[in-house]
Amino acid sequence: MLVLVANLGSTSFKYRLFEMTDDGAIDDIQNVRCLARGAVERIGDAQSKCTVAIGDWSDEKSLAVPDHGVAVQACLDQLTDPQHGVIREATEVAAIGFKAVHGGRLSGVFVVDDALLDAMAEMNAAAPAHNPPYIAAMNTLRTRFPDLPLVAALETDFHRTIPAARREYAIPRSWADQFHVRKWGFHGASHRYIAYRSAEILGRQDARVISCHLGGSSSITAIRSRESVLTTMGMTPQTGLPQNNRVGDFDPFALPLILQRTGLSLDQALQTLASEGGLLGLSGGHSGDVRDLEEASDNGDAQAQLALDVFVEEIRRHLGGALVALGGADAIVFTGGIGENGVQIRDRVCAGLADLGIVADSASNASIKQRVNDLGEASFHAGNSRTQLWVIPTNEEVIVARQTAAALKHS
Repeated sequence: MLVLVANLGSTSFKYRLFEMTDDGAIDDIQNVRCLARGAVERIGDAQSKCTVAIGDWSDEKSLAVPDHGVAVQACLDQLTDPQHGVIREATEVAAIGFKAVHGGRLSGVFVVDDALLDAMAEMNAAAPAHNPPYIAAMNTLRTRFPDLPLVAALETDFHRTIPAARREYAIPRSWADQFHVRKWGFHGASHRYIAYRSAEILGRQDARVISCHLGGSSSITAIRSRESVLTTMGMTPQTGLPQNNRVGDFDPFALPLILQRTGLSLDQALQTLASEGGLLGLSGGHSGDVRDLEEASDNGDAQAQLALDVFVEEIRRHLGGALVALGGADAIVFTGGIGENGVQIRDRVCAGLADLGIVADSASNASIKQRVNDLGEASFHAGNSRTQLWVIPTNEEVIVARQTAAALKHS
């Protein structure tokens, strides 16, 4: 079975083409082969950039791509290229799988239909940067490719196993029941991959693992027996850890004061929190990128240092909650762009935790890139650490590919 896994933005279409058996289990993450990857950027511009990589061959071209339907056609044209393509006809693709975000009352993996799109639209206010582009693109693709199944794997699905006591807000019951206001959690495909892969590495299906997905968007999930039991993001992807430019946890009762003093509307204040907050806001507008902040801090920028300090302290605070929820951890895994590359962040997060059985080997941490296996994985715990420390690159796309194949099988 061939599945095209799509990662959508409002003006982008990134994809990978996977080959797998259609009877493989969702946790069968090894027997999936990536045949090609590519992207269409600047959709809607007069000239869009289309890139593709198939084996040792790569190609880049510019052409007019007015919408996501044309973007998919452009990628299919590349995949069926007579000289370099990996498929003869576009009909060989069984489905397109999407790492969709928020379905509110619907959480799981669904063949895209009107009911799913309606449920996603109900949550537009909770995921304004994610849901509307996905809904628009899915509608375009359903019209342009009516015989090509579309499958949405919602990020909230992995967190359905979290106990109710860790999912509910202390709000009027009617708000939770009528408007689905609860802690849904996100980054589900990433944390699911870490759950499955770390179980393989540890040789234990019942392992207690803390998955630290740290990047432009960050969250921490406590995992027991490959199931989520606690996560840091709540009702929306805006919550939990400070993000690149999104606020993270924030007291809503500060909003009336901000509106009164600034004259901003509620929508304007929320947009500011979603685009000028996080590490960008903490650094005084310098940058939301940890690499930039570390460079600025080394040059004496106090605000950049403050942003890094807050980020580390928030990771450690939520790490403590995950340790309590699990009663300890067999492994802590760092993934995502910062998790995989942030040597200083990993060192600081793990510092001073020997009494909790967590001891990092700083030399091993610094030499991760020289010691990784074929999947980019390596450990950096000290010999006397009861908890293993790992860097494991995530692979959300392979999870979505497996989920898509399973959905087709049972549809």
